[in-house]
Amino acid sequence: MRRTLLMLALAMASSCTYAATGVALVHGTGDQTDAYDDYWQSDMVEGIRAGLSNPNNLLVVNCDFTQYMWDDRAAGCLAGQLTSFIQSNSIDKLIVITHSNGGNVMRWILSNPTYDARYPAIIQRIVKVDAVAPSSAGTPLADAVMQGNVFESALGWLLGYQNDAVRQQQVGWMATYNQQNLLGTAGRPALPVPFRDVVGTNVYAANPFSSQDTCGGYADSVGLDITQNWLDSCSDGFINCTSSSAAGSVWFQDYQRTNGYTLNHNQSRRNCFGMASILANDLKD
Repeated sequence: MRRTLLMLALAMASSCTYAATGVALVHGTGDQTDAYDDYWQSDMVEGIRAGLSNPNNLLVVNCDFTQYMWDDRAAGCLAGQLTSFIQSNSIDKLIVITHSNGGNVMRWILSNPTYDARYPAIIQRIVKVDAVAPSSAGTPLADAVMQGNVFESALGWLLGYQNDAVRQQQVGWMATYNQQNLLGTAGRPALPVPFRDVVGTNVYAANPFSSQDTCGGYADSVGLDITQNWLDSCSDGFINCTSSSAAGSVWFQDYQRTNGYTLNHNQSRRNCFGMASILANDLKD
């Protein structure tokens, strides 16, 4: 009996040793080679890392998301980096945190498991996607860019100007993709894993001495305040609330978890108003 109990204990210990939870940070529109510093920044990444029992089990993805979501340089690159991460770190539970258009690339993988032989093994290990400010139904700003409107140069990271990813995020184009190629929106089958939206609801840029206005960079807040003129009153300066809540289910609207602060599109990828802690705590659920 004692020997049997010992064997069971060793088996359980072995199982616990093998079990590994990992997190992957998937950036938005842009061709990234150093998303750690240039897109998320260290405060955000390290704050999220603090939620992992093994701090090595964090991947910051770097891909060319100026391409269409299904392009090998976008979804193919993402699949390759996720596969290597899963295999190298023996990840059996993967939590994916996306921002902006990164949610569309991730949703392409989740919606089209037969498109690439790597997709099923990735999907099998994902337990949830925390989609921060996803452009699930596109954005009127993409339409404006493709029509030749000029925006503040400070928002180059946001729009990327006239590339295929921006073209893809036009409202009508995303409506077609949602109806034909992607899962998780109204009237479509559900995604195979929880896809939980964080919705930014407003932009403030009137006070350069206010943390609400300056967190993440005052210039970006000003730029997003300008672009909000193309959007609904409920938006983060890039995406309408109806778009960021169009796929999966709403996890929370910004002010519900940030002590009343709102998150513009830039602030939601920064450690503003406790965002890193909110995401880190979610890794422990």
